Amino acid sequence: MSVSQLSQTVEQQPFFNVIQERRSVRSYDPEVKISREEMNEILQQAALAPSAANLQPWRFLVIDSQELKQKLYPIAFNQQQVIEASAVIAVLGDLEGYKLAEKIYGMAVDAGYMPADTAQSFVERYQTMFASMPSETVLQKISIDGGLVSMQLMLVARAKGYDTVPMGGFDHAKFAEAFDIPERYAPIMLIAIGKAANPGHPTLRLPMEDVTFFNEMPKA
Repeated sequence: MSVSQLSQTVEQQPFFNVIQERRSVRSYDPEVKISREEMNEILQQAALAPSAANLQPWRFLVIDSQELKQKLYPIAFNQQQVIEASAVIAVLGDLEGYKLAEKIYGMAVDAGYMPADTAQSFVERYQTMFASMPSETVLQKISIDGGLVSMQLMLVARAKGYDTVPMGGFDHAKFAEAFDIPERYAPIMLIAIGKAANPGHPTLRLPMEDVTFFNEMPKA
């Protein structure tokens, strides 16, 4: 299915309605299931998010087995949405994602977006650059990309009539051990997804004058 065909499967809601109606929902209808097909649609739309050098270092572990959600429950500090939601999506960052640069830029060549020699120079540049970076720097970069794709995922879910809540509060080390996550994948975020049993609170935000400054920052 092409991206254009896929986009037609998403509910046609005005964009600003999607943004304004998104809530962090912590109470879900446990009877609602999301099919694998629809989950793949959500994730494919989410993966249109931008990333550094277009390396797309996000990886998704979809946990929709009730047994595995029960296993995740104490690791996520007993947050009830882990049990009730249709699924919990673990967003992981691939510390070795740059190794797919040749495939990614090869697709750009095949699509006619760049010449083959340009693509090859990009491949060599980014593979060399990322391979020589300290792991902490790579983690910082892929965490930013993981945040971008996570936000897009939550908006796509809302457009399709589902609710979500992002969870940074979980034991990363125990999660990696319990779900046998290889060291190359860094847990970034858990996202519960399903249908709200109780609506989330309306979004309350600081006024713009508290968070926005033009041309210079305040002195204190």
